[in-house]
Amino acid sequence: MKKLSFILLLLILSCGKDDGPGYQEPYNPNDDDPVVELTDDEIMDLTQQQTFKYFWDYAESNSGAARERYHPNDPSNSQNVVTVGGSGFGLMAILVGIERGYISQSEGVARLTQILNFFEDADRFHGAWPHWLDGGTGNVIPFSSQDDGGDIVETAFLVQGLICVKEYFEDGSTEEDALAAKADELWKGVEWDWYTNNENKLLWHWSPNNGFAINLELKGYNETLLAFIFGAASPDHTMPSEAYHQGWASSGNIVSSATQYNIPLILDHAGTGTGPLFWAHYSYLGLDPSNLSDQYANYWDLNVNHTRINYQYCVDNPSNYVSYGQDCWGLTASYTRNADGSVGYSAHDPENDTGVISPTAAVSSIPYTPAQSLAAMHFFYENDLMGPAGFYDAFSPQYSWVTERYLAIDQGPQIIMIENHRSGLLWNLFMQNEDVQNGLDALGFTY
Repeated sequence: MKKLSFILLLLILSCGKDDGPGYQEPYNPNDDDPVVELTDDEIMDLTQQQTFKYFWDYAESNSGAARERYHPNDPSNSQNVVTVGGSGFGLMAILVGIERGYISQSEGVARLTQILNFFEDADRFHGAWPHWLDGGTGNVIPFSSQDDGGDIVETAFLVQGLICVKEYFEDGSTEEDALAAKADELWKGVEWDWYTNNENKLLWHWSPNNGFAINLELKGYNETLLAFIFGAASPDHTMPSEAYHQGWASSGNIVSSATQYNIPLILDHAGTGTGPLFWAHYSYLGLDPSNLSDQYANYWDLNVNHTRINYQYCVDNPSNYVSYGQDCWGLTASYTRNADGSVGYSAHDPENDTGVISPTAAVSSIPYTPAQSLAAMHFFYENDLMGPAGFYDAFSPQYSWVTERYLAIDQGPQIIMIENHRSGLLWNLFMQNEDVQNGLDALGFTY
């Protein structure tokens, strides 16, 4: 496939020297050398190895945890802002790095110990971490005016990684056993029951300054399923199962008979049609949907259908955007192009399609749509979207636009879901955890 001229014109990276670990010369979009055609295994290898660098080479320097964002052309941008959920993805990515031989096991243990020590000392609010932390101090960085305390959803994504670390290193060396024990202790300190506010629901935020003032309830279907599973799994801070059934599942009203492209939605996607594709990723990086069912849904069918609808929408391309099709697809939350040409952020989906494709959408869906995801990965690579830390976050053929930026929450699912597709590594680790199994049992899941 030939390179697209809009990317050749716009993918211009900084030429400034970067002496950080693992530095390589940036991709040169003006280099007319033909792109080397890769096999499916080679494109997965490359994508995983490059994306790993986000969490290893470009991590926050003091904590070792994942930065919220990394801009190769502006590396000091938000350089001390640690993302809690993205750091959970980073823990899992480091396990992939060990398995794939990008780093040694001892290097991985040292970095993971550094990260867990940071989270042990960082601000917590009834056991929950905030959305953002200062990597130098461990202090909360407010996400918004009232969001200056615990974020139970970001915490759930961190816990997902902690549980995988615990399972991976348990029964290892003395140092590895200590790491596993710390991961287990950290997640069990989260007070899931506090975040119910004594009702049959979970609330997203609490802070000592604002209490539950934001009053944002976790209701499905969206990315928040994990929080309920952990709430039911917690041995010391157990959430009542009614919070899941009455809250997240709306007493059964979460079930939907709607279809798109003759594909059943199965659950109501929070009233949005099908929602952005990260809903099929974040809770399922460790939680294996392959055989997962409860009284409301078969979660494998749910996620496959969600992905197929997203794909089919891009193939159908009702807005006639340039290049949308079988190889160029994927709508999810990411950086975006604003109407005035500036860079913003948006949760793209078929009901909010602005002509911006987010590579993480197709790449991270590879367990659900392997052929279509691989086709997209080849397209992204052959059109020079691969940068120093994986595929760039978003691009638009319609507007001849690429953002040469990265977000932790978009890079993490790519390396993890490719690994789950290839080996099932993170799914196997997470699902073997006895506390997770207890939580699933308590909520009526089969798996």
